Formats: sequence, structure tokens, C-alpha cells
Amino acid sequence: MSKKLICKIIVDILMLAAMPVLMAYMLAGEVLHEWLGTGILVLFILHHVLNYQWIKNMFRGKYTLSRIATTIVNVLILLMIIGLAYSGIVLSRHVFADLDIHASRANARSIHMFCSYWGFVLMSLHFGFHWDMFLGIARKFTEKKSVLRSAVLRVLAAGIAGYGIYAFQKREISSYLMMKIQFAFFDMEEPLVAFIVDYLAVMGLFAVVGYYVMFVLKIISKKRRSVSV
Repeated sequence: MSKKLICKIIVDILMLAAMPVLMAYMLAGEVLHEWLGTGILVLFILHHVLNYQWIKNMFRGKYTLSRIATTIVNVLILLMIIGLAYSGIVLSRHVFADLDIHASRANARSIHMFCSYWGFVLMSLHFGFHWDMFLGIARKFTEKKSVLRSAVLRVLAAGIAGYGIYAFQKREISSYLMMKIQFAFFDMEEPLVAFIVDYLAVMGLFAVVGYYVMFVLKIISKKRRSVSV
């Protein structure tokens, strides 16, 4: 495995690990939230530097259904990150407080809420889109394909997705996505771990959705190619 690929994996893992903690905001603390937010912005930029070849080839070659879906999600994630970066700097009381930017904090808060929840969902989908790549890397370090292992992984994925549906409803995430709730509410007596577990499950849910969406799109594209031939 090349050093570049190792760097890509480390960057992606760090971004995924930071996401549920960022969503915790008040439970994790304002200072940690701002530093983690700054860190994930740096990681996002690094992620694109490491994947420069994909960006370079955006306007080259044929666009299959899977490539269209990936590009749309990637562009939306970029917009969410831009919105988060702008609103985060405006709202900052610690990391960027000295910049003294004059802008509406109320508008910035709405932008931050909208972009954080949609960014969370889109990044989880993005991870699911590329799950095949992680499985391919894992296979290089394990024995030949095992039916039992595949079955266990499928059951585990179903369990995580099932609990993710419950956590999605419990945390009223759909209301945040639709901006029906304007402020994030936290039970300050709730353990941070419990919150993170729920959001990890929701991440798992959308990753599973992303994986199977990509799986279906590739099958459709393959059938179209066989018919055209």
C-alpha cells in the first residue's frame, strides 16, 4: 500500500471520527467544537489535495450514473463546508474571535445549523459510496473470501442501520434537516458517549444507504452497457 493511500485513509478516518463529536457541540464544549471544526476544515482541504487527480479529471471521460451521483454529492459537500467555514468564523468566540467580522450572527447560526446536518448526512453517504474501496484494501490483509465473514458483516451492517433509524428519529434529525428546529437542543446530563453512539449509528445508516445506492447504480449502468453492445 502506497504512502499516499495510507495518508488518504488516515485523513478520512480522522474526518469521520470528528463528525459525531462536532455534532455534540454543547456536550463536547464550545472550545473543542471550534478547534475540531477548524481541524476538519484543514483535513477537508488535505483530502482534496490528496485526491487532486479526481478533481483534475472531473470534465473528462463519460459520466455513468454512479459517477453522476458521486459528483453531485461531492459538490454538495463542498458547498456545505464553505457554508460551515463562513458561519463558523462569524460565530467563533475563541479560534477566530480576533478577526472581528461584522455579519449577522443570527443568519450565520441558521447557515451553520443547515450546513452541519446536511454535511453530516452527505459525508456519511460519501463514505458509503466508497465503501467498496475500503473492503478492497481490507481483503489484501486477510485470507481469501469467507462466506461466514461476509454474512457476519451483513448482519452487523443491518444492525447498525436498524439502530441508526431509531437514533435518527430519537434525535429528530429530519427536523434539523428541514430547518423545522432553529436551535440545537442538548440534554446536558446525557453522557457524551451516548450521544456519539447514536450519531455513529446514523452515520452507519447513511453509509449503508450510500453503499447500496452505488451498488444499484453500477448494476443499472452495467445493464445499459450490455444492451448497447
